[in-house]
Amino acid sequence: MAILVTGGAGYIGSHTVVELQQAGHEVVILDNLSNADERVLQRLQAITGKAATFYRADIRDRKALSEVFEKEKIESVIHFAGLKAVGESVEKPWEYYDNNITGTLTLVDEMRRHGVKNIIFSSSSTVYGEPDAVPVTEESPKKACTNPYGWTKSMLEQILSDMQAADHEWNVVLLRYFNPIGAHRSGTIGENPNGIPNNLMPYITQVAVGKLKELNVFGDDYPTKDGTGVRDYIHVVDLAKGHVKALAKLTPGSGLNIYNLGTGTGYSVLEIVKNFEEASGVKIPYVIRPRRAGDIACNYASAEKAKRELGWVAENGIREMCEDSWRWQKNNPNGYAD
Repeated sequence: MAILVTGGAGYIGSHTVVELQQAGHEVVILDNLSNADERVLQRLQAITGKAATFYRADIRDRKALSEVFEKEKIESVIHFAGLKAVGESVEKPWEYYDNNITGTLTLVDEMRRHGVKNIIFSSSSTVYGEPDAVPVTEESPKKACTNPYGWTKSMLEQILSDMQAADHEWNVVLLRYFNPIGAHRSGTIGENPNGIPNNLMPYITQVAVGKLKELNVFGDDYPTKDGTGVRDYIHVVDLAKGHVKALAKLTPGSGLNIYNLGTGTGYSVLEIVKNFEEASGVKIPYVIRPRRAGDIACNYASAEKAKRELGWVAENGIREMCEDSWRWQKNNPNGYAD
C-alpha cells in the first residue's frame, strides 16, 4: 500500500517524501507543478535511492484523480496541494478559494469513492487569526482569519471535521504548521519559489546570492520587541518528520486529531536576518516597507500535544535553519534550474 502525497514536488511535500521513503513507505506523488519543478524528482531519488511514482495532475481534475486511485493501491493521503501566499490571496481570493477548496472537495470525494478514508491535512497557524495569547495551543479558539489563504485552511478544517463526524470510517489528522524554513542537509532540495518569493527565508537567501537587491521588511511598527512581525520558524525536515509520526495516528477508529507543529519560540523578522547573517557571513541589506494586508503581529506555538501524543519534537534550532537554507541556495542559486 502507498501514501499519496498531493503537492509532493513542492517545498514541504518534497521533504516529506524523503522522510516517508526513509521510513519505509511507498510514495505516490501528485503535483500540477504550478509552484514546483519536476527536476526535484531526480533529487529525491538521489537522496533516498528510491523512485516515487509521479503523476502530473491538478487536484481539481476529477478524471486524473480517479485514474490515480484506480491504478495505485493508496492507503492514506497527505494533502499539501494548494496555493499558499498570504499577500497574493488578498489580491486573488477567487483563485485561492477555487484551487484550495474546490480542489480539496474533489480530492476527498474521489477518496470516498475509492474507499480511501485516511487523510493528513496540511493546515496552518493562520486559523488562529490574531491570537488572544501566545503560545497558541490546539484548544486556542479559531478566530476570524485575516486573509483568504487562512480562510481556505479554516474552512477545509471544518469540512474535514464534519465529514469525519458524519462517517466514523474517516480518520483525519489536521496539522497546523507554523513557519517552515530550512532545507535538506544535503543541500540538494529546498524552497524554490517561482518568481519573487512570498516567504521570508527564500527572500533573504536570494538577496544573499545577489538575485535580489534587498529584503523588504513589511512593517516595523508592530507591538513586538523590535517592531517587526514575530513568528515560530520550524525546520522543514522537522515538519516533514511530524507527518511520518502523524501517519501512525491514522488507525481505524482514531477519528479526528489536531496538532500544532512548531518550536514554541518566536523570532522577529530582524532576528531572522541577524541569525542568517551570522550563519552565512553575508550581510543582508533591507528596507522597511508598509505592513502587508493580512499580516498579524505575533504568533508562536505550543507543540506539547504533538510531543505527548505523537512523540514528535522539533530538533533543529534557528542556527541550523539558517545554515541549511544558505547551503541550499548557495549550491543552487537558480533553484532546480541548471
